[in-house]
Amino acid sequence: MSSVLPSRSQAPETAGEYRPISSHLAITPPVSVVIPAMNEAENLPYVFKTLPAWIHEVVLVDGNSTDDTVEVARDLWPGVKVVRQQGRGKGDALTTGFEAATGDIIVMVDADGSADGNEIVSYVSALVSGADFAKGSRFANGGGTDDMTFIRKLGNWALCTAVNRKFGARYTDLCYGYNAFWRHCLDKIELDCTGFEVETLMNIRVVKAGLKVQEIPSHEYLRIHGTSNLRAVRDGLRVLKVILKERSNRRELRRQDRRSPMLGPVRGEVR
Repeated sequence: MSSVLPSRSQAPETAGEYRPISSHLAITPPVSVVIPAMNEAENLPYVFKTLPAWIHEVVLVDGNSTDDTVEVARDLWPGVKVVRQQGRGKGDALTTGFEAATGDIIVMVDADGSADGNEIVSYVSALVSGADFAKGSRFANGGGTDDMTFIRKLGNWALCTAVNRKFGARYTDLCYGYNAFWRHCLDKIELDCTGFEVETLMNIRVVKAGLKVQEIPSHEYLRIHGTSNLRAVRDGLRVLKVILKERSNRRELRRQDRRSPMLGPVRGEVR
């Protein structure tokens, strides 16, 4: 696995071989940032302003915007890879972006200006230090949120507690879309939902797959322009449905394991 180098002065100066993060830090794995966006032209300047220059690529998944989202993105980041979303929903948009991304590390960033791109270095550092999945948390020590009402915090806590108890996780946050992971994680988890519940599904399935997860303290800011497509009750119920479905699947797998005989080498078989 690629590693963080302690000093740029110790790294070769060949362009493309190392990507300098700061005067004391450089990385070798290419990092792709996936941004699902629909009618976010006013917010993209704030999003792109905080993205570090050393990332490998930006993949903008356009959900059939009717404003200048695509044009603004191309002006702000001339090399941006724009992918048109064919389906609907955030889950579908992220899946589309993951398929288009070419980096070894993939970072999920919302397009509403609520995420600080300067935090990406913390996510990448966790991954190159041994984690498979770096999960943003607004409630870990050092994190915070300006955007959650008391009711949403209560709902997030209840759903997070349910996931921890049912799947053996130790999350402090559940429904947050700022995450990063190694590409190989996509081979171990299937993303078969289309809505806002996609983050919860990912969080559950990385635990079920036995992947190493590290939480990253993150601060969520207020959406700068426009209104969110998130609906607390509707999407909360969708998240709960995912949790119950995954729990049911887990029970069924355990029943199958108990019913299946232990398999060993067949007598006389050449090994």
